[in-house]
Amino acid sequence: MKKLICPALFLFFSFAARSQTISTAEKLAQEQLDAYNNRDIEGFLKPYSDSVRIYYFPNQFAYQGKEEMRKQYADMFKRATDLHCTLKSRMVIGNKVIDEESVVFDKNRPALHAAAIYTIVGDKIVSVHFVAEK
Repeated sequence: MKKLICPALFLFFSFAARSQTISTAEKLAQEQLDAYNNRDIEGFLKPYSDSVRIYYFPNQFAYQGKEEMRKQYADMFKRATDLHCTLKSRMVIGNKVIDEESVVFDKNRPALHAAAIYTIVGDKIVSVHFVAEK
């Protein structure tokens, strides 16, 4: 009986640790989404690593660093009064979060259908790959 308990405990603790990683990943993705919709630049940047790397899918490098991200988003948060991202679906696989999104920049124009693939290491988002309709 003791031989069965040890493997069962190992599986339980392995699953519990994996669930926590998934939970942290999802929490970070949601935190930045909420701040995005509130146009809160500091809250938006908080979940990202200082050296975050941004790509256009599959691997076209766009820019790196939280300060560059601030430049990219701060003005948009001020200008786009209709800015809102609606989460259509979310999938979490290990340290990856894949969000399907509908993004409105201007309520008089159609929403952008996009996906964001976040990679989380530790307690920070270290990279994002964006996929969008052309």
